[in-house]
Amino acid sequence: MASHTEQFEFLSHYSETSEGKFITVMNRVIEIVYIIAEIYYLIRYRKLLLENYTSKDAFYNYHWVKQLIIFILIGQALTFIKGTIRDSGDFDVEFVNIFRVILLLFGLFFSFWLVFKALLSPKLFRGIEVNLRLSKEMISDDTIKPNAQLQHIKSYMAKEEPFLDPSLTVKSLSEKISIPHRDLSILINQELGQHFFDFINSYRIEKAMSLLKNPSKKKHTILEILYEVGFNSKSSFNTAFKKHTGKTPTVYRKSQ
Repeated sequence: MASHTEQFEFLSHYSETSEGKFITVMNRVIEIVYIIAEIYYLIRYRKLLLENYTSKDAFYNYHWVKQLIIFILIGQALTFIKGTIRDSGDFDVEFVNIFRVILLLFGLFFSFWLVFKALLSPKLFRGIEVNLRLSKEMISDDTIKPNAQLQHIKSYMAKEEPFLDPSLTVKSLSEKISIPHRDLSILINQELGQHFFDFINSYRIEKAMSLLKNPSKKKHTILEILYEVGFNSKSSFNTAFKKHTGKTPTVYRKSQ
């Protein structure tokens, strides 16, 4: 059995051995892979929401997950920097200790932030819809007739105005027009080249434009109109309206 001195010497120079160097490199690779995976799935989750929902409420989970990943990335970056400095062999012990304190404080802040989020918005921790798939991941049905079905969708949208429902989803719309969820998602996202989010909002904005031009609606506020056409947030309405018309709702109303 090795003496305490030999054990200490082995551990002190372990990072310089081939095994130690291999483990260090693998740790760095795994950290980078995790960072890439976090960013990829965050982007994918946003696309899933855009393809399936129109309500801003559906994006609450996305915004919280985005904040969570940003904090995790900061923690990973600090850990990566500390490990790189420590493994370089030429470092100031006091500097590394300062980094350890910074990491501990960051961990404490992160813990308080999670508790704060849980207390203020407990619904964020009830889970995320995991069964959704992107339209490009779905297998197209050979029986789909794009032109005929797109005409049916547009006719239904113009006549029945389902977009006035602020909680409308691609699934609920598919049930209204008797087109399978998968087929509807493919038609809108691939045939029309739009996210469901933008597709529905374009109808809402067109409706809002007609109301803003209507003399009988002159006394209605912008807030009343945005709720009437299916929006539930002033900021999302202003953003969508300006994207569609190049003007804010107030400026557009004055120009009429």
